[in-house]
Amino acid sequence: MNKGRKTTGGKYHANRKKRPGDIPNQENKSSLGEIKTKTIRVKGGHEKTIILKSNIANISTGKKTEKAEIKKVFQTPQNIFLARENRLMKGAIIQTSKGKAKITNRPSREGIVNAILIE
Repeated sequence: MNKGRKTTGGKYHANRKKRPGDIPNQENKSSLGEIKTKTIRVKGGHEKTIILKSNIANISTGKKTEKAEIKKVFQTPQNIFLARENRLMKGAIIQTSKGKAKITNRPSREGIVNAILIE
């Protein structure tokens, strides 16, 4: 089937052009490194801070929350090769100065790394 063509050979024409809200943003990849953030404009004129690189995580152990340094990424649930790239994402197991921890938020969307201690 020809894309954008009718069976008679005529073209389908779009009702309207794409608006800024219809165009997707580039994927934000959070990785291990010296802290680097970026502010992007979102719908409604609001701003969102995203994290590009980070070496600090908020580790919660029960009632207490402390900052800890991230040493490396052990494994990622989506793809084993992303751990080799030290990509920070939800569900990733990281080695910190406090011990092993699991990331509980989406750092590429929220601008901070939150995790819970496993060991």
